[in-house]
Amino acid sequence: MSAGHGHGHAVSAAADKKLLSGALALIVGFMIAEVIVGFAAGSLALVTDAAHMLTDAIAIALALLAIRLAAKPPAGGFTYGFKRVEILSAQANGITLLLLAAYFVYEAVNRMIHPPEVKGALVLITGVVGIAVNLLATWLISKANRSSLNVEGAFQHILNDLFAFIATAIAGLVVLLTGFARADAIAALVVAALMLKAGISLVRDSGRIFLEAAPIAIDPQALGAELCAIEGVVEVHDLHVWEITSGEPAASAHILVAEGLDCHQIRIQIEQVLAERHHLTHSTLQVDHATGGTHCSDAHGAVHRSSITSAGRAPDPASPAH
Repeated sequence: MSAGHGHGHAVSAAADKKLLSGALALIVGFMIAEVIVGFAAGSLALVTDAAHMLTDAIAIALALLAIRLAAKPPAGGFTYGFKRVEILSAQANGITLLLLAAYFVYEAVNRMIHPPEVKGALVLITGVVGIAVNLLATWLISKANRSSLNVEGAFQHILNDLFAFIATAIAGLVVLLTGFARADAIAALVVAALMLKAGISLVRDSGRIFLEAAPIAIDPQALGAELCAIEGVVEVHDLHVWEITSGEPAASAHILVAEGLDCHQIRIQIEQVLAERHHLTHSTLQVDHATGGTHCSDAHGAVHRSSITSAGRAPDPASPAH
């Protein structure tokens, strides 16, 4: 038996921390000003934007905390360290967006029915300034490592807030020129829709990682068949593909090879296929000779068999393991 491991953990987060910190300072400063102006103008759109910016600030703060914790080395029972803290952060961001979206839909509908007086000039000016602030914050975070679901979560918050400020500025202009106060509530509904879209995406993607589903780009069934096509491989079972954290996929499998072949050399070939074709640089493989006996009677998932067995005949079709 032989086991192989490939690792790809060397990721520096220093640049991400600086970029996120710069965006956080911008967001917090403008958020405080927007809360004051929002109440002064009687604008739900501005208050909605301010609340969204609060979630932006929380998202970035959690992202910074997650980066710090994820950098800690494995210790005790945490054999992967704290890499999945960033996924907790992303899921918290997504759930927060969904809850806020529901609340602002409720408030916007009320204002559509009973529109209050809205000061369009203040809404327009604040919306334009908000667009500038969020453009800068979005640019900063876009330069960070967005393959991290943690950073992507913060980026989605800021990007959605940028769109929200555009809607708010348009609403302020409409109120200023026409006196149509319901435009403010309509802008709030647009913001809520954007929050809903981003929230669903973050909850879905983080949920896949928590449930240890295979990365979207990798089909385990096709991968099993591909490994069986390697010369000398007789059977592949207990094949698992998951993500330790976003952008860090891993795989494990039990490989049976034909009698008389070098298990070590075949393992190296399999690791090369996993790394070069599927970016699976963290792999754990158990490689044994096929002796005709029963291997892993309690294996999980499908059993993949080569078209030619060690005995030189076609085997039974691939069947689910018990």
